[in-house]
Amino acid sequence: MASLGLSLDPNYWTNLTITEEDLQFLYNHLLETETPQTAAELAEVLIRERIRREVERLKQEQAAGGEIYQPKHRYQPGQTLRFPALGMLQGVVVNVRPGLNPDYPPFEVIEVEFDPATRKEFAAGLLDHPLNAPISVNAQDPLLDPKYVIKHYGREIAAKLSAIFETTPDLVRIAGAYFPRALLVDVSIGYLNLAEAVLEMAGGGPLPTRAILEQIELPSDVNPKLTEFSLNLALQEDGRFDEVGPAGQILWFLKRLEPQAVQTPPVFLKYSPPDQVSEPPLPILRNLNRLVYDELENQEVPREEVGEVTLSLIFPHWRAGTLPLAGPIANLFPTAYESPRVRFNFVDEEDGTVYPGWVVRSHRYIYGLQEWYTRQDVIPGSLITVRQGEKPGEVFIRSRKKRPTKEWLRTVLIGSDGGIVFTMLKHTVGVEYDERMIIIIPDPERLDQVWEQVQRQRTPLERVIRNLARELAKLNPQGHVHAQELYAAVNLVKRCPPSTLLAVLAGLPDVTHLGDLYFRLSEEEVSHE
Repeated sequence: MASLGLSLDPNYWTNLTITEEDLQFLYNHLLETETPQTAAELAEVLIRERIRREVERLKQEQAAGGEIYQPKHRYQPGQTLRFPALGMLQGVVVNVRPGLNPDYPPFEVIEVEFDPATRKEFAAGLLDHPLNAPISVNAQDPLLDPKYVIKHYGREIAAKLSAIFETTPDLVRIAGAYFPRALLVDVSIGYLNLAEAVLEMAGGGPLPTRAILEQIELPSDVNPKLTEFSLNLALQEDGRFDEVGPAGQILWFLKRLEPQAVQTPPVFLKYSPPDQVSEPPLPILRNLNRLVYDELENQEVPREEVGEVTLSLIFPHWRAGTLPLAGPIANLFPTAYESPRVRFNFVDEEDGTVYPGWVVRSHRYIYGLQEWYTRQDVIPGSLITVRQGEKPGEVFIRSRKKRPTKEWLRTVLIGSDGGIVFTMLKHTVGVEYDERMIIIIPDPERLDQVWEQVQRQRTPLERVIRNLARELAKLNPQGHVHAQELYAAVNLVKRCPPSTLLAVLAGLPDVTHLGDLYFRLSEEEVSHE
């Protein structure tokens, strides 16, 4: 049996506009359920409601303006009919006559005029005919399938809702979930002071909201979810508290007990871009960014899951006890809907020791590895492997150990005038490393002073790059410098991402690009002392 097959316009969901009726429906939904929901969850609710509404609208629209033609009925001249098989085309019955076909029981033929030039004939009074089937929704239309719509359009609709909710004073948001302000429980300053004491006893945190509620005895004679959400809002609006939970989890920490490097980027990670710098050659930049991970680069985070990532440290991250939150590394660490800082645990894959870690989303670095670097004898250029843990909120980390051997390695020495010199010296190392990134630093404190001096004197980046390129070139019989080596060297004294390094190199008249990632200074520059 054929069906009418109601369908939506192909661009319905792409061009969807959120109406006042939609917002009122969602508001009432939140009132009825008394449960905070994210924009994605509310988008699903709206999609199902819109489909219900549209099915009703289509049925009403298709039935309006005249009776639906079905062969089982009999009709009279002057009646207005709509024809499903003709796209609901509307016509007027102008003549009725008996039908003549010995294969069928007695029936009639109606003549219908659609416009002055178009008339067609149809059977009437036939009880057994496919077109007698009732009007129904087209089951094959994916735009009326909630699962299909949520999968393909849910994210866009959720983004539209979020943009509107942010300007709706009647709704409040905590950790990505929205709820009507009118239903919230009042949380007095006394309870917030008790929450501060609870967190202080826990070393600052992190603690989930429920654990805090159990100790401050906030009245909970209403829906417990409302009480919890109300406390979350009160904590969020009080500057003493920091929400540090990963997406889908709310955890609280006392701001004054957070590490300073979480509140403010360590000095070694602070970057001041040059006043004027041109765009770097993109092919060369792509090649260099395949070799290094730098949080200052606009590297795209791949959508596919990554099992683990191995990276080589530069001096600033080694000195600050951090990792860059760049490229695929970002997929390994917890994130949040809105919290600028996320608390989690590093786990040493070798001995299981746990180190508290922080994802500082606003500045794109991960903090908490200073002690681990020291215990593992990690050096600039060491290879570090990170992977997601089996439990939420933990990340495994390991250094690439090897049998200790004495090797000739690039070593940085500092003169009495603060000048840097590179030389090859023998050192015992027990970790795997990137040959172009490794730099042995015999006196880190002295190098810190050079770093401070460069910042204080505002030494131009061009001079830093030229000087260090000249020093590196002396170690190479061919007199050329690889961009990855130079990147590691420049970051000994001044924070510099690959894009800025290559842009400056491209603008130096005494530097020649030799192909791939190799560069050469003029003979005068290399030989100059």
